[in-house]
Order: sequence, then C-alpha cells, then structure tokens
Amino acid sequence: MTVTENVAAPHDIITVDLPTAFDPGWNRLPGIHVDGCRITIDPEKYFFRFESHSWLVADWDLVTSELLPVEETTASAVEQMALDFIKRHAVRTPEPARVLSTAYQVYAYLFRDEHLNGIGLPQVTADHLRMLREAATLMALNKVELDGHISNVGPCWFFPAATSVVFGLDDSVGDMLDEIYHGGWFNEHRRIESIKAHAALGGRLVHGCQAVPDQSGGVVAPYGASMTVFREDLSAFKAGWLAQVYAHRLTATD
Repeated sequence: MTVTENVAAPHDIITVDLPTAFDPGWNRLPGIHVDGCRITIDPEKYFFRFESHSWLVADWDLVTSELLPVEETTASAVEQMALDFIKRHAVRTPEPARVLSTAYQVYAYLFRDEHLNGIGLPQVTADHLRMLREAATLMALNKVELDGHISNVGPCWFFPAATSVVFGLDDSVGDMLDEIYHGGWFNEHRRIESIKAHAALGGRLVHGCQAVPDQSGGVVAPYGASMTVFREDLSAFKAGWLAQVYAHRLTATD
C-alpha cells in the first residue's frame, strides 16, 4: 500500500464542489453550509469529535475497472478481494474534500436510480435515494481507527436524526433509509456491491445498530478494526450527541 504521510490542520475550513446540488436543508445543522453544489464545513462547529485528519481512499475509476467486475470464487471471498485491492491501491490523504468527492462517487453508484425497478421496495423513491446519497457522502468523514476507537464523529453518524433535521422526515421514513444504508438493499447481490464499492473509502461499512435502527450509526472502518472497542466507544457518546442533533429538528412553528 502506498501511504503519503501528511497531517491536515484540524480546523481548516473544508470546501468541496460536487457534481449535483445538495439539499439546502443541510444548512440547519451547525458548521455546514450548502450552496448548490458547493459544500463548506467548519470542523470546529460541525464535528462532535475530530481527532484524525487523514483518511484512506482509492481511486474510484480503479475500483470500477479492477474490482467491481471481479467475481468471487471458492478460493477468494469478496472481502479478501476488497482487502487486497486496498493494500495495492489505497493512499492516505489529508484532504477531506477528496474523501467527500470519492464518497459521492461511491454512493452515486450504490444508490443509483436503476435500483428502483424490480428491487422489491416499492416504498423507496428516487428522492429517497438522493437523500441517501447526500447523507452517506457526508458520513464518509467519520472515522474508526484500527484499535476500534472512533476518532471522527459528525452529526450524520446519527443517520435518522440527521435526516429528520435536514429533510424534515418523520421517524418511520428516517428508520427506513437507515436500514437501506446499512443493509445494502437487504440482499446478497447488493451486499457484494457494497463491499467492493467501499474499498474506495479504504474499508467496509460497519454499524452499531441491531436489526431495527437504534441510532448507533455507522462508518467505513478499516478491515481488522476492533469491533469490541467500537461498540464500547459508541455507548459512551451516543446519548448526548444524539440529543444535540435532534435539537435542530424543525418544529410546527418553524
């Protein structure tokens, strides 16, 4: 694996221009400003915890050409193929804008509109997929270390809470989107797609929720990260920060 050792200043303003405009409802959360395709984040105001200022990413074009077409075999599981790809191609970047740009490509692929036909979830709309793409893109800045410690936590860690604030969703719709985000569309084909695509973000998607979303969030974690420490860390911070996200939810008088 090629690693470039660089450390970004922890409080530099993050700015990225993405291919499509994000919902202006993101402006309801502290520290983030959306103006069409441009997203600006003030780390001091946006993150609850921001200890790590570098991320592992791989070029999305390489993922699409060298990993997505490869089929699992009896000798090589899809998880092993993803891990091998990460070892060969991932680089460490101090640029959060690069992480967001890569994440946008990952989730534009995973939550593409063609899934609406024949996926077996008639309640899911194209607008729901847009919401998933946006929220999942921002979640890519969250980070877990190899020892399982959660080093970066933003409001999108709490997926239903954040989407209820940004998009004005009720709890049932927010929970449904959370299950789709974590569940990979509830079938093995989508799970395999998810494993391959998340190699671009240096790991695999893991979460602390049970079968029913309980606001324990998720993150793209490196292969080999301690899930025991991960779960212990989740329980320590969850309640207080979750309440802070919900505090920005629209009320009937807004």
